[in-house]
Amino acid sequence: MREHEIEPVPGLPETLPAGEGVLWQGSPRWWSLAQRALHIRTLSIYFALMVTWSVVSAFTGGDTLQDAAIASGTSLGLAVGCLGVLLVIGKALGSATLYTVTNRRIVFKVGVALPMTINIPFSAIDSAAVKQHADGTEDIVLTLLPHHKIAWLALWPHARPWRVTRAEPMLRAVPVTSGAAAIISRALAASADMPVMAVGLDQRAASADQRSAAAA
Repeated sequence: MREHEIEPVPGLPETLPAGEGVLWQGSPRWWSLAQRALHIRTLSIYFALMVTWSVVSAFTGGDTLQDAAIASGTSLGLAVGCLGVLLVIGKALGSATLYTVTNRRIVFKVGVALPMTINIPFSAIDSAAVKQHADGTEDIVLTLLPHHKIAWLALWPHARPWRVTRAEPMLRAVPVTSGAAAIISRALAASADMPVMAVGLDQRAASADQRSAAAA
């Protein structure tokens, strides 16, 4: 039985309070998550170069065909073992993750060995941005207001890369067809009572000052 199946509301630690409802739920596409968060493709290229180098070194060093085969076999075995472990981790991360969007907050249910729930109320979100990928998935980045902080280690791999001191939560590898970005955009707009668009990472949707001005 999966952990989500025994929760009062899948992906949430408790029943939602009155007036709050689920707008969307979804999980990362695990293969896309593994490629981008665990760098499967980059490591595959590295290991391919390592195996090729071991074969070339064996031949140029005067080793026999058998010696070259043994050298390449060792490197290949190491490569397959490492990539296999990363694929298992990626699959586990994808299966253990459930993103939930309500009309008041975004909830991250994450963690394999130590599951945890991270609640991000709309009032803590400064802006939202989305980046689409060629594999049909998208990453939705949430920039928090300065006085709201979440530890990068608690979020990983659901955090924008290279934003360690001020971690930015990220819904990773969500299928574009799920409509998550549009739903989050509309929910943020409704909570701020002003138009908000989920845009590219080089743009930002709805700064805190804009929302405050609109509320006033």
